[in-house]
Amino acid sequence: MTDPADTPTTIDGGPREGALIASRRPVSPAAPPTRRWRNWAGNQSCRAQVLRPTGEPELRRIVADAAAAGHAVRAVGTGHSFSDVALSDAVLVDLSELGRILSIDPESSTVVVQAGARLHDVFEALWTRGLAFTNLGDVDVQSIAGATQTGTHGTGRRFGNLSSAIVAMRLIDGTGEVHDIDAVSEPELFAAARVGLGALGVVSTVTLQVSPAFNLHAVHEPRRVDEVLEGFDELVGDHDHFELFWVPGTGWAVTKQHRRNHDRPSPRRTWERLAHDELCDNVLFGLANRVGRSRPRLGGALARKIPSPGRQEYNDRSYRVFASPRRVRFVEMEYAVPIEATVTALQRVRGLVDRLGYPVSFPVEVRTSAADDITLSTASGRDTGWIAVHMYRGVAHEEYFRGVEAIMADLDGRPHWGKLHFRTAADLARSYPGWDDFQELRARLDPHGVFRNAGLDRVLGPIRATARRA
Repeated sequence: MTDPADTPTTIDGGPREGALIASRRPVSPAAPPTRRWRNWAGNQSCRAQVLRPTGEPELRRIVADAAAAGHAVRAVGTGHSFSDVALSDAVLVDLSELGRILSIDPESSTVVVQAGARLHDVFEALWTRGLAFTNLGDVDVQSIAGATQTGTHGTGRRFGNLSSAIVAMRLIDGTGEVHDIDAVSEPELFAAARVGLGALGVVSTVTLQVSPAFNLHAVHEPRRVDEVLEGFDELVGDHDHFELFWVPGTGWAVTKQHRRNHDRPSPRRTWERLAHDELCDNVLFGLANRVGRSRPRLGGALARKIPSPGRQEYNDRSYRVFASPRRVRFVEMEYAVPIEATVTALQRVRGLVDRLGYPVSFPVEVRTSAADDITLSTASGRDTGWIAVHMYRGVAHEEYFRGVEAIMADLDGRPHWGKLHFRTAADLARSYPGWDDFQELRARLDPHGVFRNAGLDRVLGPIRATARRA
């Protein structure tokens, strides 16, 4: 059972909602009619021509035609970004028809997929060939392009984000030209395009380095949050994948401790999985949040009274442990801080929540990941701690999120590109040593601003006119 208002990512002919994009020339009267698109959370929407190419030649033609007509082009996957990074007021490229797995090579442990392939489809196919993603987040419905272009990540100090697994990709620039890139052929573009926010081009295909299949031994249990934070470094170091969820208004956190192995699986029984993942985490938690939308204190109290499953221990296929169903709709902000600042960041968020004067029903999630060498990756050049905060959709969140952002900015935090934040190019530039390199590439690859929108202009700034080529 879910909220009746919780509809999936939707395209329809309704009135325009959400962020408006920088003004463009009107779409030709002969073009397909515009439609309304909105994201999974329902907090972002736009009206645009929604086109669904079925192959790379058609994708190239869409970009080239838009460039010639002076129209904006943005690509969307499953709509799981909370920011306005994907919105367009002219042409929206829906990648859902570009979802094929093109090849799997067990010898090199690589997989080639089209940009719109969904994570859960890919890891099911990999497992049948004895392979698995090295690391995953806890949501598995995103498209490959959407997840990698925004720097989606899992947890584990030794493991990078999903973009760091890319070993090659095909990118269509703002003139319709295809760039077949890897670390050897075009190293600067490869470093930037793996987390490109769609500003450098539309991704056509991606080649990912994966791993031999492995299981995860999982121990999930509630613990006193002060005890967890005191031993945080040891917990992160002792487990391949560790994360915690602090429950606001309490002194408790739920910890998830995972170790990689090849032992015989001993998965949860079906009733255990349904009772925890569906009944508690979705049905009852969703009900508490719906109550909380009109009666916040009652909703918060109900959320804290949802029965805890206690300690759970099991061993299962890695992808079944990494990912969990998320049916309660929310909006999210997530920040990446230097890993040594992680505990301080959470302690300061705890203090903020205590001062808010209203309950926060969603747990605060804490994860870690390895440094990478991707130009605008939020983990670029440093091992990273992640602090994620959520609010039920339709509930006021700005005061809370701005308070969290102030804490994170003070700790040299970088906002997740696909999640809500209030930062602008003026101050984000200081956080990334390769910022100017990215801007030069953007000007070269998108000389006419085909991929611009209001969101990119805010977080990246306008394309530098001095570097544009006619």
